[in-house]
Amino acid sequence: MRMFTLSMLGLSVALAQGAASAAPSLTLERTPIDAQASQWLAPAPALKQGGRLQLAAKALQVLDGQGRVLGELPGRFETLDHRAEGDGLLVATLDKQRQQALLARFDASSGWGAPHYLPATRYAIEGLCLYRDSAANDFLFLVGEEGIGEQWLVAEHAQPLAEARLVRTLSLPPQSAFCQVEDASHSLFINEENVGLWRYPAAAEAPLLREPVDLVALFGGLAKAVAGMAVVPGGLLALDPAARALHLYQRSAGQWLRAGTLSLQGLKEPEQVSARVAGKGLELLLADDQGTHRGVLGWAPQAPHSQPPVAQVKALAQTDGVPSLGDAADDPAIWVHPRQPALSRVFGTDKKGGLLAYDLQGKQLQDLRVGRLNNVDVRGGFQYGAHQVDLAVASNRDRNSLHLFAIDPASGELSDIGQVPTELKEIYGLCLFKDSDQAIHAIANDKDGRFVQYRLDASNGQVTGTLVRSFSTATQSEGCVADDRSQRLFIAEEDVAVWTLDARAEGSTQLDKVLGVGGPVQDDIEGLALYHGKGGDYLVVSSQGNDRYVVVDAAPPYRLRGSFQVGLNGALGIDGASETDGLEVTSANLGGPWAEGLLVVQDGRKRMPEGKQNYKYVPWAAVAQALGLN
Repeated sequence: MRMFTLSMLGLSVALAQGAASAAPSLTLERTPIDAQASQWLAPAPALKQGGRLQLAAKALQVLDGQGRVLGELPGRFETLDHRAEGDGLLVATLDKQRQQALLARFDASSGWGAPHYLPATRYAIEGLCLYRDSAANDFLFLVGEEGIGEQWLVAEHAQPLAEARLVRTLSLPPQSAFCQVEDASHSLFINEENVGLWRYPAAAEAPLLREPVDLVALFGGLAKAVAGMAVVPGGLLALDPAARALHLYQRSAGQWLRAGTLSLQGLKEPEQVSARVAGKGLELLLADDQGTHRGVLGWAPQAPHSQPPVAQVKALAQTDGVPSLGDAADDPAIWVHPRQPALSRVFGTDKKGGLLAYDLQGKQLQDLRVGRLNNVDVRGGFQYGAHQVDLAVASNRDRNSLHLFAIDPASGELSDIGQVPTELKEIYGLCLFKDSDQAIHAIANDKDGRFVQYRLDASNGQVTGTLVRSFSTATQSEGCVADDRSQRLFIAEEDVAVWTLDARAEGSTQLDKVLGVGGPVQDDIEGLALYHGKGGDYLVVSSQGNDRYVVVDAAPPYRLRGSFQVGLNGALGIDGASETDGLEVTSANLGGPWAEGLLVVQDGRKRMPEGKQNYKYVPWAAVAQALGLN
């Protein structure tokens, strides 16, 4: 490891780096700032270059590059973070007297706006940090005592919301008090005293996972604990007060790697750091018990290439949560009312207990507790004795059967009409197909990759099924959808690809590849749905591995049309959708926002607030606009 000696107005400073490079230079000078904490201002057009934000004894201040106060918010505060937008700043801090987190906006022309307080917490707030996602939603992370944490939606485009919304609670390490977020990589960094420095995914729909950035010796390079942190494009700086050191980390190929350690032996327990890119180095603000030090470090990480943003759409409605806790909601189907489209219904499975029916506002209308139903599909025109009904069929995992439900054509009400046993040992996915003779087929699969196809009949009032063919994929499959018009079947082999084959009972079972795992599609491949549009037909795929939805043409050569995410809708208080299992889409005009069709997706992580899984309703018009579809 190479060691570089640096000058710091008589203080002993050294930088250790793992990679050979030109010796960096550092000059630090004490600045006469009476401040508990100080941050460089993020670039904003109307704010002077070199400006900063700081906590003075009795005010929160914005200063220009010459140290002149541009605005002052009276109060006693501790800890702070900010984001810039246009000519303004969104600032988060903690009111010491009220013990509440607050947001305030500063505009270069009008000064400080009124503060917006978050609800009082049941715990003492130790630290806080802001995060801006790719859709310019602003979130505030709160770090509390004994491992308590929360994520709040607080602003959009740096404009504070009238009412902040709790997104999720976080189980954090005990003895944590400092956090920081790098927006570009959606990385939340949190310290754990005597243990190390952790990275969590910051996105609202991300799972609660963590990975170590660094640990205390002998397992890592930290002496005791990380305190203040600063992020710059592709890099992270973290103070280690016990060792009087500043640790440097570089983001590379999705990982955070040690890039060196700066020894600050002349400082006394430094706990706050701010950094920004300046030329080929970084400008620093370091605060310790002796004051604030300003300087330039001749090291800057290489910012990774930015990825093009993923198209974002928002749900306009969501269903009530399913009755069961945990991973329960799975697959939806849409029934279109033949005369009054506004009375159409969405059916959804609760795979721990039954089948649910919702209206177009998401209100639950029925709950049939009939067993562990996994997937469901719908077709119209089924002869049931002397009556013609619409038909919903679900895969029943309690009995490895096809569970049939009649749909009243006038009211949309479901009624249980019986089950058809199958040869499968562990029934899983299911979809329906209507052939050219108007016979309805149920196509179900097993977790071992086997598919079976049954022709359904109930003309004598008793439901029966005749096995007409079977075929297999090499590994586990679940999602499937049939195109009645082209007589084609699409199936999802979860870790491999989407395949297509002839849907007819007498048709070939040769599998042709539509698209494979890789690029926009990340395993597991889950739900499949077909949109029949005026300009063409589209296959919609749930790419569970990256929480995206992929659209391809539903005919050869299966051209990729793009991918999108379902993001949160702050105005309506609807969270985004992630970890999606099943989905369904219709091109029918259901009126209002659904005039060009409706997409329904299962939401595997219910947030804002956290709760039981449910289904999200997205207008197809938003998808078409986001991806430039006809």
